[in-house]
Amino acid sequence: MGLALLALVAAGIAGVAIVGAAVGPKIIRSRCDLSSLRQINIGSNSFVTASDNSLLGTIPAKKNRQQLTLAQMSPWLPKATVAIEDRRFWQHGALDYMAIVRAAVKDIESGRTEQGASTLTQQLARNLYIGRPSETIGRKLTEACLALKLADKLTKREILARYLNVVYYGNQAYGVAAAAQTYFSSRASQLTVAQAAMIAGLPQAPTLYDPLRDADAALRRRNEVLDAMLSTHVLKPAAWRYARSQPLRLQPGTLYTTIHEPYFFGYVDQQLVQQYGQRLVESGGLRVRTTINPSLQRLAERTIKQHLPSREDPASALVAIDPRNGKVRAMAVWVPSRERLQFNLAWQGHRQAGSAFKPFTLATALEHGTSLYSYFSGPPELTIPDPRCLNGYNQPWDVHNNADETAGTMNLIDATAYSVNTIFAQLVSQVGPDAVVRMAHRLGIESDLKPVCSITLGTQAVSPLEMTAAYASFADRGIRHDPQAIQAVRTTSGKVLAYPISKPQVAVSQQVADEVTYALEAVTQKGTGTGAALDRPIAGKTGTAERYVDAWFCGFVPQLVSCVWVGYPHREEPMNYVEGFAPVYGGTIPAAIWHDFMSGALAHTPVENFVTPEIAQPSYSSSQPSYTPSTTTTYTTTTTTTTAATTTATR
Repeated sequence: MGLALLALVAAGIAGVAIVGAAVGPKIIRSRCDLSSLRQINIGSNSFVTASDNSLLGTIPAKKNRQQLTLAQMSPWLPKATVAIEDRRFWQHGALDYMAIVRAAVKDIESGRTEQGASTLTQQLARNLYIGRPSETIGRKLTEACLALKLADKLTKREILARYLNVVYYGNQAYGVAAAAQTYFSSRASQLTVAQAAMIAGLPQAPTLYDPLRDADAALRRRNEVLDAMLSTHVLKPAAWRYARSQPLRLQPGTLYTTIHEPYFFGYVDQQLVQQYGQRLVESGGLRVRTTINPSLQRLAERTIKQHLPSREDPASALVAIDPRNGKVRAMAVWVPSRERLQFNLAWQGHRQAGSAFKPFTLATALEHGTSLYSYFSGPPELTIPDPRCLNGYNQPWDVHNNADETAGTMNLIDATAYSVNTIFAQLVSQVGPDAVVRMAHRLGIESDLKPVCSITLGTQAVSPLEMTAAYASFADRGIRHDPQAIQAVRTTSGKVLAYPISKPQVAVSQQVADEVTYALEAVTQKGTGTGAALDRPIAGKTGTAERYVDAWFCGFVPQLVSCVWVGYPHREEPMNYVEGFAPVYGGTIPAAIWHDFMSGALAHTPVENFVTPEIAQPSYSSSQPSYTPSTTTTYTTTTTTTTAATTTATR
C-alpha cells in the first residue's frame, strides 16, 4: 500500500476514532446490562490451618487463586503490567481510542489482525463476564460495553487490582498470588523487578511463554516487559540494565500441592463437602481453621514411628480428643511400608475392637442395676444356650478366656481389669446384645452394629475415631461431644460461615460414667493395661482381636482421650512377632504408644483426679482376683443367674 494512501486511511480512521470517542460510548452502552450478568466463577483455593493457624494444606479450586489488594503486591507488578499491557491506562477511559487507531493502522499495513487494542478494563470485563476472547464484532462491542460500565462502577486502582487477581498466568495459576507461588515459591509482595516483569509478560500467551516449559522464551518475553518499563520511565537505565542481566531463577512452588497432614486433611475436606456441598468447596476461597494441635500431631506421629520402625511392621493409627468439647487434637496414621493409603485408617479404617469394646457392655449392665461388686465366676470356657447368642450354625455360643485361663470368682472391677471373656459373655446375655448396641451408639459409636452376643468381645468393626469419641463420653462423666475437626470457616472477605457444632448430649448418667471410669482405672493399675500407666490417675482398656489381627489401647485423663490401633491395613494378618512382642496384644505395643504419647501430651497439664463413685470400695478394687478353678457352665451373680455362650478370646 502506498504511503499516501496509508496516510489517507489512517487519517480517516483517526477521524472516526475522534467521533467515536464523542458519540460511541452512548451507542456501545446500549449493548449490555451489567446488573443482569452473572460473573464467571473463577474460584480460589481454600487454605486449611491447624489450631495455631499454621498451614496444613490447600484444598484446590479448579483454578489456583488467592485474592490480594494492591498493597499486598510488589509495586513492580502493577507497574510492569501497565507498561506491557496498557501503557496509557492511567490517561484513557475504559476504551483507548488512540490505541484503536494505532492497531487499525498496523493491521492495514500487515493485511491481517496483528495488534490488539484491548485495555486492561476490557480484559477485566472479558475475564469476569465473557470468558474466552472472541474476534467477532458483536462480542467486541459487548466487551467494550461491559468495560465502560465497569469504569463507571470502579476506580482505576480497583480495576487494576481486580485484573491482577483474575488474569491467567499459566500452569493453573490465576492471579498474581498464585503466579508468585507457582514460579518463585514467593509471596506476591516479595517479587523483585525481574520476577514481576516475567509474570507480567505471561498473560498475552501463557503457554508460549511458559517458563517451566521454555525458559528461553520466558526470558525473552521478560526482557520485552523490562524494555517497556524503561520506555515508559517506570525504570531508570541502571535498574533496567541490572534487571535485564538477571537469570530467571525459577523456584517452582509447592504451596498448592503440599499437604502436611494428609490423612487428617482428607477428613477435614470431607467434613467441608458434607456441610457446604462439593460446588462451594471446589469454588474455594475458604479459610478453614481446624482443631488439630500441631505439637500433639507431631508427637503422635513420632511416637508411633519409634515403636514401629521396620518396614515390615504393621500400621498404626492414633486419635486424640479433648473430652470436654470433642475437639480432635491429633489424628496420626503411620504405615511403616511408606505406602500412601487411599483411605484414612483413623477415620475410615474399621477393625475389630476386641476387649476395648467391653466398657460399653459394662456401662449397659451398670445402667440396668448391676453393681460393680456383683460377683461372677470366670471359667476358662463357657457355653451359653441363650437363643440370642446362637452362632452362625444355630449352635450355642462357646466362649473362651485368653489362653483358656481360668479367672475364678471375682467382681466386675476385676473382671474388667483382667478382661475376662466368660464373665462379659454372661453380662451380655443378662442385659441383651441389643441394649449394648444402643449404649455404644449413645456413647459415640456410629458404625452399624448387629445385636449379637459376641459384640461384647468387640467382634464388630469400628474406627479409632469412633472409639476415641465413645471413651471421651466416659471421660466427661457421661456427656457426649461429637468429634469436632473444624473450628472456624471464613471467606476471603472475612465473612464467617456458619459451621454447626453439635450440642453436648447426656449419653449416660454421671454415676454410670464414674463407675465405668473407676473400673477402667483398675485396668491400668493391676490388669492388662499396666504398660500404659502414668504418674497420674488414668483409665483405659486393652483390646485384642481373635488371632491377634488387631490390637488396641484406649485410655484417658479428664483433659485428654486417645486411642491407639495397631494392625495390618490390607488384611487380617496375625501379629505373631513384631518388634520383640510375640504376640502383639493391646497391653504391648498399643499401650506403649499410648503411654509415650500421653506422657508428652500431658507434660504441662495439671494432674486432675477422677471423681470417685459413691459405690467405690478401695479394699475391694485393689484386691487380686481369687483363682478358683471351675468347669461348670452355670454361674450365679448377686443379681441374677444366667447361662452364657460365645466364640472369641480377647484381652
